[in-house]
Amino acid sequence: MVHNILRKYGIRGGNHDQHFLVDERLLERIADYGDIQADETILEIGPGIGNLTERLLKNAKKVIAIEKDPELVDVLKDRLGDNDKLEIIHGDVLKVDIPDFDKVIANLPYSISSEITFKLFKHEFKLGILMYQLEFAQRMVSHSNSKNYSRLSVNTHYFADASIIMKVPRAAFSPPPDILSAVVKVEPRPSPFEVLDEKYFLSFVTALFGQRRKKIRNSIIRNKQLLGIENMKEFITELPKDMLNKRPENLEPEEFAHLANIMFKHKQGI
Repeated sequence: MVHNILRKYGIRGGNHDQHFLVDERLLERIADYGDIQADETILEIGPGIGNLTERLLKNAKKVIAIEKDPELVDVLKDRLGDNDKLEIIHGDVLKVDIPDFDKVIANLPYSISSEITFKLFKHEFKLGILMYQLEFAQRMVSHSNSKNYSRLSVNTHYFADASIIMKVPRAAFSPPPDILSAVVKVEPRPSPFEVLDEKYFLSFVTALFGQRRKKIRNSIIRNKQLLGIENMKEFITELPKDMLNKRPENLEPEEFAHLANIMFKHKQGI
């Protein structure tokens, strides 16, 4: 059935992250993972031709579908536009204002996965069931002292609990992408550690992972202007020595926060 819809509208895909999920069993499983309730508004980003959208509409109070491609917007309107539970927003998800929603369930455009994810974290929502490139998903859920541990891992842990719930083969898409995919369950929650200034903390994590092979001491000194501390060589003696001798991939998220908090207090003269 899904393949017939692609043929009906003459959609080929393959460009601009357009790899349409056509495996009906997987589409059903993704919708089921969302555990959609009758009073919930679901956000879908990059709905494409509406394969997943159709399933989300079955149980949701409302589905908000944000699609950038005007050709695909026309397909959505023709195929599902008569459903009064569907709101289609034609625009770039990174530029439009996202309305309030309860859950987000989507096969995200892989080329802007990071930007979309952290835009979503600025909103309050109950649950995300999100498909990513497998490598990206592995970095999201990774822990310290592992090869995939990264800025993305620390930042995700600050905002939410995340786990890979399903790997998705290339054959599940039309046309098949060159990479493997995975579905990640994202559950937003308050941070398990204190952060005095969120923007400073996130910038600090970015700066240190920008030089991930260097020890923390050297990375901090090299980034003194970015971190806003001019007397860094003198000040750094006030930081915990055991942390300074580690590399970024060896620090726990709460240790990043601890260092960032000390530095932010110094920067602010607190």
